[in-house]
Amino acid sequence: MASQTIVDSHREGAEVFQGDEICRKKSIELLEELCLPKGLFPLEDIEEFGYNRTSGFIWLVQKKKKDHVFKPIKRAVSYAPEVTSFVEKYKLKKLTGVKTKELLLWLSVVEVYFEKPTSEKLTFKTGTGLSDSFPASAFELAE
Repeated sequence: MASQTIVDSHREGAEVFQGDEICRKKSIELLEELCLPKGLFPLEDIEEFGYNRTSGFIWLVQKKKKDHVFKPIKRAVSYAPEVTSFVEKYKLKKLTGVKTKELLLWLSVVEVYFEKPTSEKLTFKTGTGLSDSFPASAFELAE
């Protein structure tokens, strides 16, 4: 179940789905709607996905944390049991629950965005202010 913060402030008026299959489908549809790569959330055993269109807030709750390597760019990413973000077209902001490994450190990713709608590079900003850009194609779903 999602944390109390989500329940209290964003659940009312939100579209909420439960069960891995429908949650995966809805999260991919949302990424598509936002013009973001559909493989950004390679989560497993998703218990709940919620989207409050009014506030732009989303949450994904999975049974346990998930580590994933985006092979085209050789980047390790860790997804906490709960991932949240405010969303808008071409952007995830105030992202929580996502970390990337830089050298020997795990850094929280707080924003994911395209600089321009026509850009082919996706930028990832960490809580330390560091950012890096990668080809958006590296985050597409594997066929």
